[in-house]
Amino acid sequence: MVTIVVATTSDPASINPAYALLAMPGWLPVPAPSLLQQGIKSFANKNVRFLQHDKGIVEEDDLDRRWEEATGEAVDEVIFFSKHTAVSNRPALTVHPIGVPHLREGDVPPQGGRPGWAAPPDPRIGPWLRLLKKLAQSHNLVPEFEITLEGSTDEYWKRQDAAKVIALLVWEGLGLGGGAAVGNWGRENERNKVLFGIGGGHYAPRHMDIVMKEGVWVGHLLSGYSLPMEDPSQSKENGNTDGIGGTWRQSIKVAFEATKSAFPGGEVLAHLDHKSFKGWQKNAITAYLGELSIKIGKPNDFI
Repeated sequence: MVTIVVATTSDPASINPAYALLAMPGWLPVPAPSLLQQGIKSFANKNVRFLQHDKGIVEEDDLDRRWEEATGEAVDEVIFFSKHTAVSNRPALTVHPIGVPHLREGDVPPQGGRPGWAAPPDPRIGPWLRLLKKLAQSHNLVPEFEITLEGSTDEYWKRQDAAKVIALLVWEGLGLGGGAAVGNWGRENERNKVLFGIGGGHYAPRHMDIVMKEGVWVGHLLSGYSLPMEDPSQSKENGNTDGIGGTWRQSIKVAFEATKSAFPGGEVLAHLDHKSFKGWQKNAITAYLGELSIKIGKPNDFI
């Protein structure tokens, strides 16, 4: 099994870390004629494969399947170098899963993705966020850059010092520098608890307070915009969710199932940002989690 790392020349937040990573020792070109004909260059280093293309990062689908067809190598995970915007314009170095589980079939995702779908989140996310913070601190990027699951702006996508830190994260995180890879989920982790975050703003601060603690595993985090809830007054009583429209149920169910599939043997617990919800919203979400037999965890449950 191999890990694929993907970058595009059309995005400075993607290609700058890619160039920094490829400047590190051990990379060799890989002959993959069928992909090269499609404008995709490929390189190998141990069990990692690097793919570079010129389209938007969301315009090349099914790269895992296409790589396996081109080379016969099965793919275990795919990691994308990509920009990620936030209305706050705060500079940030980020690691986060992908998916738009709140969109309906037929909707056009503004930033790509498949409506109503979420990828299994890579178990490395939590451990890599903590490693990223250490690397950023050692390169004097903190507190200028926030270490989080979301955010950043065009001004900072071109920063070479930030690009190098992201490259080092992948280099060390995948064990390319000779050390052990960081964030592998295996049998020794079975029965560990996994945080499934619900609610909060784009930066998910209350979830991040837990995620940054050593030993915490994290799956999908659904911020408020991913939980569209309509507000009919007759649905606010007694936790009755039947009349509350919107795709919030779909979003929770899809993201939970994706998280559960990524952590076999783990116990996925929901963590709610209670202060981000109105009372009727919290009651409805809590009732729906009960319908799905999803337990709700407190901060100390994950540590």
